[in-house]
Amino acid sequence: MEHYNCSQCSNPLTGKRYVLRQDQPTCLTCYEDKFANKCEKCEKAIGTDFKDLSYKGRHWHESCFLCWGCQGSLANQQFVAKDNGLYCPDCYDGKFAQRCDTCSNTFKHGMQKFEYNGQKFHNECFTCSECSQPIGNNSFVPKEEGKLVCMTCYNDKFAQKCGKCGEVMVELVSQIVLDTS
Repeated sequence: MEHYNCSQCSNPLTGKRYVLRQDQPTCLTCYEDKFANKCEKCEKAIGTDFKDLSYKGRHWHESCFLCWGCQGSLANQQFVAKDNGLYCPDCYDGKFAQRCDTCSNTFKHGMQKFEYNGQKFHNECFTCSECSQPIGNNSFVPKEEGKLVCMTCYNDKFAQKCGKCGEVMVELVSQIVLDTS
């Protein structure tokens, strides 16, 4: 043990902390100078007294592993990588997520989204302009100025009706076509 030295600088290691690297003892100074990962944020060595957090070959001190938006810690948290930056879910949504064309709020991951005529809507924003009920996956009729009308309201208020029975003409025409086939 008297001649137990650092494999890099030959300084004695007896009674000192060291790192065993590839079966070779290395003093902490040599390890941090030559082999320790460099932090992406502060560019300092991530020494043996710090946690080395890594993602896709990049490394950070735990205290430097922060959201690029709010600067909150991402250690032990979910995060999203975008354009070489790391973001907490809220900052990612605020910066990159698509927005509803009615309310301008973002679409959270897994949230149902309706698209019509190049616009995107939350379920609660994709509504009939007459009754204000969500249209969802049901049929609708586009009216003037981008207004949408559910089939129930369209049939009640706008559809042509038979003068004799009062039924909606579309349904009557469909029955006549089916009966003559």
